[in-house]
Amino acid sequence: MTYKAFLFDLNGTMIDDMPYHIKAWHRILNELGANISLERTKEECYGKNQELLERIFPGRFTQEEKDRISRDKEEQYQREYRPHLKLINGLGSLLQKSHNDGVKMAIGSAAILFNIDFVVDGLQIRRYFDAIVSADDVKRSKPDPETFSKCASRLAVDPAECLVFEDAPKGVETAQNAGMDCVVITTLHQKEEFAGYTNVVACITDYDNFELQ
Repeated sequence: MTYKAFLFDLNGTMIDDMPYHIKAWHRILNELGANISLERTKEECYGKNQELLERIFPGRFTQEEKDRISRDKEEQYQREYRPHLKLINGLGSLLQKSHNDGVKMAIGSAAILFNIDFVVDGLQIRRYFDAIVSADDVKRSKPDPETFSKCASRLAVDPAECLVFEDAPKGVETAQNAGMDCVVITTLHQKEEFAGYTNVVACITDYDNFELQ
């Protein structure tokens, strides 16, 4: 089908940075006494930062403390990832072509705006996006459909006419819950991990030569 809008997750989907997020969380969580493995940290890297902290340390921190820890984590991540900041191969060309073709585009991410700004301004790609929905804009994070549903609403496009680009099973589940098809970018997870989802229309390693069939 012809899609009227492309919705992009950010981390692991537009930039290949998830190992840096996992590393930063792994360090901080263990400093806080979690005694958590790197693999378990990877599994917990979805949704809002405050939700992650609550899953690992239920009831331990105040909202103010969770906000501070979240900011500390993002500052660590940005320091380590900044020298490597770049779009996944082929995405720059896809953004330009889609923009020229009149396809509306949005970012729908569980990242805080501090991190989204770090990417879109650092890579000078803000001009391509008609809407940005961050963790700060939703009450219920992924896999609740609110993030992508809000993107569609802000673009004034029917959810069924939106195509989501995601890298994680929880993100694909979010798209499915929102009634949207999804393209999977296998930067962090294997193709086999998405076998149970009915909304996946393609699995790609990057955006080079990407075309919808």
